[in-house]
Amino acid sequence: MPTLLTNGPEHATTQLILAHGAGAGMTSPWMTSLASLIATEGLRVTRFEFAYMDARHQGARKPPPKAERLMPEYVSLAKEITASSPKGQRLVIGGKSMGGRVASMIADSLFEQGIIAGLVCASYPFHPPKKLEQVRTAHLATLRCPTLIVQGERDPFGNRSEVEGYPLARAITIKWMQDGDHDLSPRASSGTTAAANLASAASAIARFCATL
Repeated sequence: MPTLLTNGPEHATTQLILAHGAGAGMTSPWMTSLASLIATEGLRVTRFEFAYMDARHQGARKPPPKAERLMPEYVSLAKEITASSPKGQRLVIGGKSMGGRVASMIADSLFEQGIIAGLVCASYPFHPPKKLEQVRTAHLATLRCPTLIVQGERDPFGNRSEVEGYPLARAITIKWMQDGDHDLSPRASSGTTAAANLASAASAIARFCATL
């Protein structure tokens, strides 16, 4: 099992696994802040790193592999955590950007096996920036696992006007962060702040998990 970082009560009703994005690991300020905020809502939050990111800490500058190659790592971790979690604790998987995408690609299988109760994606990469034709939504059209996507309204990986035109499954709920970018951060003129958007995201995640 990879090294884990945890926040929140061990015997919380829900444990949320969060995977990192392509370029920053589980200890990034963004991941640390979100995990802490979600934990204050009463959830257990577990962060981990994919092997390629862990190798970077050892000096190996490996680029992130394709999302499909990361799926087995996430599946294995989810099953191990389930086996060691308190009885009755529901498990939700997710992550930021690439980490959320990987989680979305394994969610239906784990949901059907009764291993997870839901999926949470923060800043889902619907397409690479400025490459709207390279959409990553095929599996999202038929997703059956209850899903929350927390997305910035002007995220370059999928802004509000773009995403609202995609044929997404009914199991998916999207919570829009006011004027948010890929880190959910708004512009100074927006009337809100990065801290407020991140707190709003954490509250939305907690409310979603409570419905599962």
